[in-house]
Amino acid sequence: MSITLKLRYQISDVRYLLVALHIQSEKRNLGFMHPLFISIPHSGESFPSSASWLKGLSEPTLMRDVDRFVDKLYQPVIQALKIPSVVTEWHRYVVDLNRKPDEFDQAAVEGASHPKGKHPKGLHWSVTTHGETLIAEPMPMGLHQEFLEKYYEPFHAEVKKRREDFRAHGEVYHIDAHSMPSLGTELHPDPGEERAEIVVSDFHGQSASSEFRDIVMEAYQEAGFQVGYNWPYVGGGITQTYGAPEEGFHSIQVELNRKLYMDEETKKMKPLQFESVQKQISHAIDKVYHRLQRGQ
Repeated sequence: MSITLKLRYQISDVRYLLVALHIQSEKRNLGFMHPLFISIPHSGESFPSSASWLKGLSEPTLMRDVDRFVDKLYQPVIQALKIPSVVTEWHRYVVDLNRKPDEFDQAAVEGASHPKGKHPKGLHWSVTTHGETLIAEPMPMGLHQEFLEKYYEPFHAEVKKRREDFRAHGEVYHIDAHSMPSLGTELHPDPGEERAEIVVSDFHGQSASSEFRDIVMEAYQEAGFQVGYNWPYVGGGITQTYGAPEEGFHSIQVELNRKLYMDEETKKMKPLQFESVQKQISHAIDKVYHRLQRGQ
């Protein structure tokens, strides 16, 4: 073989290597190696002036069922690992993003198809989990539609986009992050029961593979949390809607016990405990992230 021919082969090999490296880089940029994203649907505290029934409520009542500070707890690891996330600023009492769009009743919306009492904690909460009245008079159907269009649909459109962006490159893994009271109330399935520090839910095995479930549970356990499974939560509208393991979509709900990082009566953060829990969560998500990488 001549020197000229050898040189041509070498140049060709270099070009092939550069193209291969470019493809791998593009795949990494698209999340190919880490097909994980996180949604946080209940940490928002803002509400529009049109949700007039929320004005004047005390802070403990207004924050009763908000997953307060969950966005801040997950923020460091999301930023450090550049994990795509979908987070809302809007209060769940305005529109609950973890509900199906038809889950509202006549106590909340005029002309609703469901009778009063069917969905008191539905798309629009009419009472808190402590039984405090939120909506005394049902809102007009037009206002309900406005809330759907402005707050519900954009959030879910973003979740769908993340899901589909990843799907082109393989399996998709999703954590839906929440917080929960330390004790069940009369409006929960476990009234008076003390809860685990973390509850992992997969809608009775229907929203994620057992492999992904085990990765998530073990990661939180290794981070120092006591972890429960599918009790008292089995998953919400988000995991039920987007979890389809037979199609390559794996969605897990993770509930964090609020007593670990905040005063449940005043709804104020406990700074030292918060910092410790934040580090534990970062440790857990880092474990999930890198174990999924090894599985690619």
